Parts: sequence; C-alpha cells; structure tokens
Amino acid sequence: MPSTVKPSTDESSAWAELPLTQQPNPEQLDNIKAQLDLVLLALEALAQISSEAVLQAAADLNLTHLVADRVALWRLRQSSPLRRGQGRKRMDVEEARALVLIICHLAKQHQELIRRAVALLEQLTEQQREPYQVALLGDYLDNFSNAYQERMEADLATPTDQLSHLALKLLIDLLFYSAPTGNRRLWMALLDRSLPSSSRSE
Repeated sequence: MPSTVKPSTDESSAWAELPLTQQPNPEQLDNIKAQLDLVLLALEALAQISSEAVLQAAADLNLTHLVADRVALWRLRQSSPLRRGQGRKRMDVEEARALVLIICHLAKQHQELIRRAVALLEQLTEQQREPYQVALLGDYLDNFSNAYQERMEADLATPTDQLSHLALKLLIDLLFYSAPTGNRRLWMALLDRSLPSSSRSE
C-alpha cells in the first residue's frame, strides 16, 4: 500500500528529478526492485557499507518515514524477486524512489573510491590483465560474488564469470550514479530496464 506521508520540501525537490509518466505494472516493479537491490549490493561490496550507513543516509535525506529501521530496510531488500524468501514485503514507487536517493547519496560519499576502482579497471583492461590481479577489484569481486550467492535464490545460481561481469558493469554504473545528476540517471535506467526489450530506448 503506497505511503500516505507527504514528502518534505527538500524531498519534493529531489522527487522532481525522478519523473514517472505512468505507474509501473507489477512485472516492471519487480525488475526495478531487483535492479535496486543489485546496485546497493555492488555499493556494499565495494565500500563495505553497513545497514547503519544506509539508515543514516535515509535520515540525512529525511526519508525515515519510508526507510525507518533495519527491519524496514531488510523487508525492502527482500522484496527483490531474486532474493531468497522474497515476497514478504511489496515495494511501492515512493519506496523505490527513496532507495534511488539513498543509493546515490552513498555513491557520492564514496565517489573517490568508485573513481579509483573504475580507473584501475580501465588500466587493467588496456593491459589485458584480469581485475583479480589488483587487490581493490579482487576484493570487490569476491565480496559481490559471496554476497550474491549467499542472498539470492539457489535455483538462480550464476557462474562466477557471469557474476564478475555483472559486478564490473554495476561498478561502472556506480560512477555515473555518484555524479551530481546521479539520482536522475539511476531512476531513468531503472525505468528503461524495466520495459520489455522491444520498448527500450537503448
């Protein structure tokens, strides 16, 4: 059930960066929930972000009426269709927007680390070396893979090379989401990726 709490003035301004021409259908919302969870998983794997840091970001952004505590955050994360035991909590559009703002807020806080990781990835790619050969990227890939395999459905097991590809793509995405226009970039990417492939703008 959508939240009835009215956003603050600052939040309304941020909401304006996250346009919505029509309500996503259930399948689109499932895709949005899955993508949000994966982006946050990547950020956690790189910057060792804790639940407390996520909740502090919610407080900084005046979003505690949508993400109030660890239980509320856990339920939102569990709403991803990729998660083990998912389906315990539905995520509405306002909650999805709140997570977009929180993720980008945290990405901006760790922008220097994200930039360093992406620069290393570009350097290694040019040298035709594997990301695992550098500690920062190796630790990130291990953290992401371990967290994914621990939290996601067992019957959706993904080969290690595919997980690495996903993790590195998300790392590059995080660089864009840490920019001043990150909120809008992430939101528009979520909406675009939630559409059927024939309808995407890509």
